[in-house]
Amino acid sequence: MPVIMTSVFSAIIIFITVFSMIKVLSIAYKRKEISMSKYRVYATFFIVAGILVAAIIPFGYQKIYEMIL
Repeated sequence: MPVIMTSVFSAIIIFITVFSMIKVLSIAYKRKEISMSKYRVYATFFIVAGILVAAIIPFGYQKIYEMIL
């Protein structure tokens, strides 16, 4: 149960971070500081990285809880 709760809260933090980074990219695109292709590549990278990290985190927390307990 603690692993699930920890993973859920960590995933929420990760998704909030990804959403904020996409907002930053959107602002940069509107100011013409980055091109549309860079915007797409960076946004895709942030989304994929966020999903991968959120998917891997439960296994890491499981190992940590096994070591502690």
